[in-house]
Amino acid sequence: MKQRRPAPSLPQANTGNWLDDPAFRLYVMQHVVQLVETLKGYFQAIIFATPASFAKITLNTSKNALLAQQEPERLSSLEPALPQEELTATELNTTNYGSFLEVSKDKLTVVYTGSGHRTHDNDVGSIQGNRPVPRRRLVYYFELIVENRGSGGFIGIGFTTSSFKLCRQPGWEPHSWGYHGDDGKKFGCGQEPEAFGPTFTEGDIVGAGIHLERQEMFFTKNGKRLGIAFHKVFASEQALFPTVGLHSHNESVTLNFGQKPYRFDIQGYIQEERQSKSLAVQGTPVPAGVSHQLVRDYLLYYGYADTLQAFEAASGLDPGCEAGSSERGIHDHMLELRQEVRQLLREGQVLRALERIGRTCREVVTSTLDHKTSAAWFYLRCQHFIELIRQGELKEAVDWASNQLAPLQGQEGPTQPGWDAMLRDLVALLAYEDPAKSPLRELMSQAQREATADAVNAAIMMHAGQGSFPCVEPPPEMKQSGLETVLRQLVAVQAKAHEANGGHGEAFKLSHHFSR
Repeated sequence: MKQRRPAPSLPQANTGNWLDDPAFRLYVMQHVVQLVETLKGYFQAIIFATPASFAKITLNTSKNALLAQQEPERLSSLEPALPQEELTATELNTTNYGSFLEVSKDKLTVVYTGSGHRTHDNDVGSIQGNRPVPRRRLVYYFELIVENRGSGGFIGIGFTTSSFKLCRQPGWEPHSWGYHGDDGKKFGCGQEPEAFGPTFTEGDIVGAGIHLERQEMFFTKNGKRLGIAFHKVFASEQALFPTVGLHSHNESVTLNFGQKPYRFDIQGYIQEERQSKSLAVQGTPVPAGVSHQLVRDYLLYYGYADTLQAFEAASGLDPGCEAGSSERGIHDHMLELRQEVRQLLREGQVLRALERIGRTCREVVTSTLDHKTSAAWFYLRCQHFIELIRQGELKEAVDWASNQLAPLQGQEGPTQPGWDAMLRDLVALLAYEDPAKSPLRELMSQAQREATADAVNAAIMMHAGQGSFPCVEPPPEMKQSGLETVLRQLVAVQAKAHEANGGHGEAFKLSHHFSR
């Protein structure tokens, strides 16, 4: 077997969908060999490292973790949209806080005005941030600077729940954790304190953080990480709030919730953690040839003939000798036809695409005698209606809808899900002066053209593979490449792992692995 040749440096890609840029697509496909090895390793690592139930996830049973089969934004969008980013604390909570505290107008500095009897533990002044620790991130962190140590330096920093007694120090009560400045000890959930770090006093900058994925709490002093203080800090379902406690006269601290740079290099720490995960994934062995075959299958499936030829040349591998390969040559599977049809549909030339398909495999674009309609037949006629709307040819669009689309109303069945709804949306486009800016604007998008091209591509693939084409919706396994199946499974397993961790930690984002 020949050696792989070095891949070229990253070219400048045009804006928009990267699949539309041949140069960037070639670059991605050449380099995705290494990427897929990483993702495949990640996938294997998760399967072998998590409970056996995770290994039973399949594309059919993990419906909540997977998108619909036809997703026009492929590869970088093979996952559900993540929820909006969670808001984090920006100031102190001035609606509910401990006694003997004065809070500045900017709600970031707090002073203890009580006498602070050391023998009396219920006159502490504690105050929390105005929002809880977010769940969906790798690490959460905040800092304080000791402006005045007061008469005793009895300052605590940590995390507490909403039910925490604000007359107590963080760590003195259940579901609370703290690091105290007067003795350098750590206090957790009301248990006996333990030696942890140095004391801190006036001028020191102290930080508290949570590694949410591992559910570990750590502290810092003057930019240096002091190590892990507590594990399994999310044993309860209650949210945690950043908290400080003061307990001697004139103690004063100023909080930093990220409104200015931290003393501790939190971004560097996060980057180190991500790099550590990446190295662990890359260390997972992958069978030789698997990645190359997955990429080749992807290019062959979607009809990227030119890119496939360039990919084979750049890889230096003989496709006929690839381990485990049962694929035929580049020119099989009606590859040239599928490439030409996809380009025509991307350009909105539906009638030319219909004519071109009809010359080679007419069964794909005609209905059968029992009035069942192929997915390709349906989507092509819908797409031509959209193109007429796009060109402002409303009379022709109405005629087309009457003659070609109206007979399809009511044809929806188990093999044609969602057809009636789509027909209603298509006709509704006529009601808008500018459909491209309407609530139905997705139908006017390039992504809709890609979705139509994908349906037609799957139909031609079935026709080429079987010799005759059953005119029904293609089964799920024919509507995506092997690479997409692996990546969808990866996303599903990652979602399950995140759920099993209580939703804590950075959610897996496949598109991050395809970033430029």
